[in-house]
Order: sequence, then C-alpha cells, then structure tokens
Amino acid sequence: MLARMFGPLRILLLSSLLLTIPSQADHVIVTGGPALRKWENYRVTQDQHDRYWANFVRASTLRMDEIRKAYGANAPIVWMVYQPSYQTRAREDGKAYTTWVSEIAAKRHLTLVWFSSGGGFIQSLNSRPNGSIETFDFFGHSNRFAFMFDYSNEIMAVSTAWLHERDLPRIRASLFARNAYCKSWGCHTGESMHKAWKRSTGVALEGANGPTDYSVISFGRLPEVHGSWVR
Repeated sequence: MLARMFGPLRILLLSSLLLTIPSQADHVIVTGGPALRKWENYRVTQDQHDRYWANFVRASTLRMDEIRKAYGANAPIVWMVYQPSYQTRAREDGKAYTTWVSEIAAKRHLTLVWFSSGGGFIQSLNSRPNGSIETFDFFGHSNRFAFMFDYSNEIMAVSTAWLHERDLPRIRASLFARNAYCKSWGCHTGESMHKAWKRSTGVALEGANGPTDYSVISFGRLPEVHGSWVR
C-alpha cells in the first residue's frame, strides 16, 4: 500500500527537480571596448589608455583558455562584446577588428553576442536560461560604481555606455547558478559595486580594491590588481 502511495509521489518530486536543473551551464565573458587614440594622445603618457586595441579581447581569451582547462574542452562560453567601440577603433586604425573578433569566436566555438548599449546588455543577459550562468567575467574599463563598456571612445575621458550598480536590479537573479563564480577584472569594482551585485543577484562578485593592470597580458597572464581582490 505505501509503495503504491509513494511511488507516484517520488516520480512527481523527481520530475519537479529535473525541471529546476538548467539545460546547460554557461560561462559568460563580457568584453568592453577600447579608447580611441585620437583622444588618448592628448594625455600624458602614464595616463594613456588602450594603446593596444585588444587589451580586453586578449584578456578575455586568456580567461577562455582557463575555463576550458577547468571545465572541459567543450565548456559552453557566451562571449558578450560591446561592438561600437571596436567599430570606431577599427576605422581609426584601418583594421577589421570586428571581423577579427568574430573569427576568434568561430575558431574557439563560442556563442558571440554583440551589444551596443547598457540596456542591450541587460536584455541579452536576461535571455539566458534560469540557473545557467556558472561563471561570469567582465573585462573592461570601470570605476567603483559601474562597468564602463565604452570609455574615451566617443568622448574623451567619458563613458557613454555602462552598467551602473543602480541598474543591477534589472538583471534577473535567477540567471545565476547557486554557486556561480563572478569576477570583474576592471578597476575599483571591489570598492562598492561588488556589494550591490551581491544584494541584487544573491551571488558574490570578486572585484578590485584599487586599479588593475592589463600590461601583464603580453606575458600570458590575466590582469593583476595594484591593491587586493575582494568579494
């Protein structure tokens, strides 16, 4: 009698559990855009940004290698790239940067998602399945309150596209796996934004208390912090 009673219940509970498991585990990498040299050349040398167009792209590919080593050669990576800055820098340098980014994605078998605004980024991110984001990484300019997808590209020393900590409640917290690992490789996001991220998403964001240094990518290393990483 009890077996007949609890058998269907066990099946029902198992079915409900399966429905809560995401169909895939994604590794999301967000890549901001470079500054234009026509603006940065006005600065003194030590304050200039992005002499190399692919600072954030190269750092992103280093992280991709790390993910594929840790999670398997076929780990699904969603690469979200801020397109307008690469288009304008391509025109400035006379290079096919957006084509090169697309070729990198194809060669590495990634899902490439171009976006062109803060709102567009949120919309694209929110389209991911519930519970599917296992890791999240941001490479780009930032300050203590925001990811800056664009900086010193359209306007010198100004950002025109960003994700501010006030925007974080617009991101669905249900996107993230329970133990998702999130990290910002931009400057200063461990000074305020990481706390707002945890309040809004329920998962921790590791960020820099201090500026980050991308010069080490030329040695095959991920950006380093002049300060400390905090969660």
